[in-house]
Order: sequence, then structure tokens, then C-alpha cells
Amino acid sequence: MSDQAGTNVTLIGMPGSGKSTIGVVLAKRVNLQFVDTDLIIQTSQQRTLQQIMDADGFDRFCQIEENAVLSLNVDHHVIATGGSVCYGAEGMAHLKRLGRIVFLKTSLKTLEQRLSNMATRGIALKPGQSLEQLLHERDALYTRYADITIECDGLNVERICELIEAAL
Repeated sequence: MSDQAGTNVTLIGMPGSGKSTIGVVLAKRVNLQFVDTDLIIQTSQQRTLQQIMDADGFDRFCQIEENAVLSLNVDHHVIATGGSVCYGAEGMAHLKRLGRIVFLKTSLKTLEQRLSNMATRGIALKPGQSLEQLLHERDALYTRYADITIECDGLNVERICELIEAAL
């Protein structure tokens, strides 16, 4: 790890990019703890992400997500974030202070293969928005905030973790 202010590694990217799965494996490999902001949200709200989205809508969900991110006060963690974390500038600035941000970049084709359960997954789509539109919109934000970008298509979890370790 660098001598940057924060000691954490935050994973950002689309739903289905592997943030939670890669986060757990990476944490074990580099001897860090692991936290998933989606789980923090669900625990604090006592509801699934999809239930929050259905009941409260997109904007309120993003506000709840940003509050969860801003509540993080951790060191030596791999942080897996929700895909919509990129909409909260204040939250992203907080994550930047906590450490390095790694964008797990995945293609539309890969995401379509992985996201068979979009209706129940708690994906923050605006009404009428397609996965392709969402990917295009968010990729620009992920790229803006990322310290490191890993092209994940065609790679397994171990290889992605190796690339992240090398980049850190």
C-alpha cells in the first residue's frame, strides 16, 4: 500500500462487476478487513435494497446510500460499495480520503450474462432506463473517481485480485 492518507481500498463499479465477491477475496489476500456498504444499508434500514428502492424511490435510495458511506470510519479495510455510490459527490470524496478507489470495469455483455435477476437485485435504475444507458452514464463517473481501473472482462476473481494488488 502507498503512504496515502487512507489505508483502505474501495471497490466501485456496476452491479454484477464483482465488487462483493472480489472484495472478500482481496481482503483475505492482502490481510485487510472487509465491509460491504450494501449490507450496512440493509442492516440500518431493516429492508433489502429492492424494498428501499420500491418504497422510497431512486433519489431517496441514493441519499441513504451516501449517508451509509459517510458513516464509514474504517482503516485497513476493503470496502465494497453499491453501484450507485458514484452519484454522491460527498460520499465519493469521503471514500477518496479513506484510501485508494478501484474501478472494476465490465462490459455490457458481461453484465447482461451476470444480471439475470435485475428486477429483484436492488439496482438503482431510473424509470425507463436500460442497463446499457445506466452503464454509459455510470462509467464516466466511475472513471472520474477511480485511482485505478481494472478491465475485468474474461478474468477470474484471483486474476483480478492479482491485478489490483500489483496496481496498489
